[in-house]
This record gives sequence, C-alpha cells and structure tokens, in this order.
Amino acid sequence: MRKIIGIDLGTSTSEAAVYQNDEIIVIPNHLGETVTPSCVHVQEDGTVIVGKEAKELLLLEPECTFFEVKRLFGSEQTLHARGRNYAPEEIQSHIIAYLVRCASDFLGYSVTNAVITVPAYFSDIQRKQTVRAGELAGITVSRIINEPTAAALDYGLSNLTECKQLLVYDFGGGTLDVTVLELFEGVLDVKSTCGNNKLGGKDFDEAIARYLMGDKKPDIRSATRIKAESEACKIALSEVETYHVALPFLQTKRGKQSFSVDQTVTKEVLEALIGDPVRSTQTQIDTALADARLGRSDIDEVLLVGGSTRIPLIAEFLAGLFQRQPQALVNPDLAVVRGAAAQAAIIAGDLSGELAITDICPFTLGTACYDIVLGRLVYRPVIKRNTVIPVTKTNLFYTVADYQTKVNFRVYQGEYSNPDNNQSLGEMLLEDIPPAPAGKEPIKCTFAYDVNGILQVSAKVVSTEKEISVTISTTGVEELKKVDIDGWQSNPGAKQYRPAIKKAEKLAKGGSLFKNELTVLVTQIKEALVLGKDCDDLYEELWELLEAHR
Repeated sequence: MRKIIGIDLGTSTSEAAVYQNDEIIVIPNHLGETVTPSCVHVQEDGTVIVGKEAKELLLLEPECTFFEVKRLFGSEQTLHARGRNYAPEEIQSHIIAYLVRCASDFLGYSVTNAVITVPAYFSDIQRKQTVRAGELAGITVSRIINEPTAAALDYGLSNLTECKQLLVYDFGGGTLDVTVLELFEGVLDVKSTCGNNKLGGKDFDEAIARYLMGDKKPDIRSATRIKAESEACKIALSEVETYHVALPFLQTKRGKQSFSVDQTVTKEVLEALIGDPVRSTQTQIDTALADARLGRSDIDEVLLVGGSTRIPLIAEFLAGLFQRQPQALVNPDLAVVRGAAAQAAIIAGDLSGELAITDICPFTLGTACYDIVLGRLVYRPVIKRNTVIPVTKTNLFYTVADYQTKVNFRVYQGEYSNPDNNQSLGEMLLEDIPPAPAGKEPIKCTFAYDVNGILQVSAKVVSTEKEISVTISTTGVEELKKVDIDGWQSNPGAKQYRPAIKKAEKLAKGGSLFKNELTVLVTQIKEALVLGKDCDDLYEELWELLEAHR
C-alpha cells in the first residue's frame, strides 16, 4: 500500500518522513542527509537546484538563488530570476517536489500524497499558498497540520498513557508559535494557540548582521556573505562564549568602496542583540495561557521545538517564566516532520487507533451587520477564537430596509465590536432577494472552517434558496504592526478606563489566579486606546474578572 508522507516545509530547512514498519523514519535526501536547506537556485536554462548545493550558490549568485521564501507567503511580492517572475509558492513547490522525489526513491514507488505542516498562526491565504505549492509539485495535499500540533503529536506517540497539560514553544527560522494542549490517554486536545509570523531565528541573524555592518551599506553579494556568517556566529555562540568574524574584501552598495569585518562577538553581545525579541514572546505565551484558562503553574511540560530554541537564552527565559527547565523531550529539528508523518499515518489508517487529535481556529471570524437600536454597523462573531475545528456555524440575518433586494456581506477577523477596528478579509454580494418589508426576509450566513484552516463563507436567501459562496482569504492578527502602548494615557477617553486598568495591574502583580487574563486584557485595552479603537467589549470583560475578586 502506497504511503502518505509528512513534509515539514520550513523557513530555513525542510524535511520529509514516513510511518513504516511501526516506526517513523525521517527520509534522507540524495546526499544522505535528513535536513535539507529550504533554498532554490535557478540555472540559466530555467532548471532548478534545491537544498545544500543551492545554498552554496547563494554566495556566488544571490540574485537568482532564493532562501527563506516561506516568509513571503501571504504577501503580494514576486521573485525575479533569469528574466522571469516567480510567485513564492512556485519556488516552494520545487522544494516539495525535491523531497517527494527523495521519498519516492527511498520507498521504491511514486509518492502522490503528503501532509504538509504550517505555522499555527498561518492565515487562510498562506495555507492556500501551501496547498498550491503542493499542487504545483504534482502531489495531493491530504492535510495541512499546524507545526506545534505536529510536534506534540510526535511527543504523544511516545507517551500515549500520560495525562498532561503541554505548552509547545515553537521558535523556528521564520515564525514563532505558542500552543497549549492537553494530552489525555491518547487524545491530543489543542486548547489555544498564539503566534508571530514575523519573528524567527532569521531576525536574530539580521540583528547580528546589522551589528557587524555598522553604518556600511554592502552590495548584495557582501550582504549575503555577512548574513551567512551571522547565522554561523549565532549557532556557534549556543556552544561557546566567543566567535571571531573575519570577512575581508567586502564592497559597499554605492561607490563600490571596499571594507572588511574583523570582530569578535561574545555571547553577552548576542544576548543583548536578541534579548528584547526573546522577551517579547511572553505576550504570545500569556495570551495562549489566558485563552486556555490556565496559569503557568498548570503546565506540566514545556516542549522546545524549532532550531532557535537551541539558544541558551531562550531556555533561561522560559525557565524564569515557568520556574522549571523546559524539556528537550522531542528533537527540535525533526519533531514537526515526525508529527506530520504520524498525521499521515492516521489519515491512512495505520495509526487510527493510537491517537486522536483536535485542533482549533486561532482567530475570531465574523461579519458586519446593522444594529437598528444602535443605528450603526456592529461586528457579529460567527466562529469564535479557539473553537475546535472542523467547524460550521450559521447565523440568521434579516434585511434592514423596506424592499431591500441586495445584501453585501463583509467578513472580518478580530475581537472588536466595531467592525472597522478589525481586519477586513473580503466581501460577497447576495442579490435577487425578494422585495419585502424590513426584517421580513431571512438570510442564512454560514462560515465553514476546515481541518486545513481554510475558511468558506456562504449566504442563502431562505425563501428562494438563492445562494452565493466564496473562499475568504484571511490575514493573521499577528501581521498587524506592533503597537507602542506607552502613550495610552494620552487618549482623551483614557481617563474612564484608568481605574480598572490600575486595579488589574495591581492584582496581576500580586499573583492573581487570573494574572494572565488580566495582563492580556489590559494590554489589548491600551492598544485600542493608542489606536483610537472602541474597547468597550474588552473593558466589560475586564470588569467581569475584577468582579470575580470581590
């Protein structure tokens, strides 16, 4: 029987694995290595080279060699090489195709199906691009699975009888995911997830590169050399105290002036450069815990996943938060692909009796509707954040004007009652509604969020069965610009919220049972005030928590 393989399509590296003979095997590439750099080089004749050889050409021909393309998913950016434009999913398809060829050679037959992993906080459009990359590679994508869920699945296979609350801290080359799960005798239940698709180990490389370059503006080849050496420096400083960087014969972008880099970087310098980004991940940790209604002391194991977690500062940071050492109970580089292979085996029926998994929708999804009492548009959630998926929810709407024959459904993502404060995801126009007095013609609006995390929205006129349906492209909440909340009190309306905020901050510092929830709500209210957004719903939720202390 032909196998479904698992693929971890990573920012820095990619891997493939398969469940065979009652064990998970990570498949070697043509060099006999289990880890393949996510690098693609386009040759003059248009053919491509993938992996280690492509990465070696990155220094020689950076203008036609692509690395870290996964970070471009969800953007409209195109890539250019040898007189041709490429979409990000086209480049990624070559990596998938290469891994599939390696798997076919290893198994002795053509592989046609795969489970591919994505960051838990990947948006709908990013998930679609991943599926499209698989299609361009000539395979069927049997399932998209979130990376932290895959890592927890790998852990769960070796601990089937355990009952534990787990926090997976997945810090890879391009993204961060924090996921809270419960493992209960073979059932893996995802409680919550939070992430940042714009933070990863590559940001650390860039911080080191900026430190090494100073005020110099290197050309593309010199910048590529500096970045490669910055990555080597970061990796080395996870094991040693100092690392010497010697890069002669570099050139500036303008004027082509020569310069060199000759510096010794210490572990202390590295930690100063990356300390703030590492500490910023506490926001994702606290949000994930608050959404799961758990405190730090409730977590039995903190699982480290992703190459960036090899940096000692990250383990020290987490140990300080949780008052215990995080555990390297899974291989940080291979746990995700092993979990993807396990999911593939579950789909194929090879592991169906061993583990059961539930996953969640990481965003609140809804539509705008007119509130007659308030006299304005309000946001009505249809699928709430952290709802177990797959899920289908239907809301009933009515026309609001006499003899109305059209309704424009605008779909949003976010937590604010004012739809304009949320992220617009798309819209669809339902026409040919029978003219009738206001409020007399019902319309059903259905949101379907599937196991791959892709949203389908439909609307139907109840009386005529007239229906429209669209697939909505969402963008992750984490893609919003980071808000500096220090100036929240300058908002003219901040005065009315200040007493509740101060009380909440005092309770959080005092070790309240609701510390995480209080901290997250206070931060969200401050952000709303800075952005001039409506925060009444958040304020009401905060007061409910404060009342619980009385």
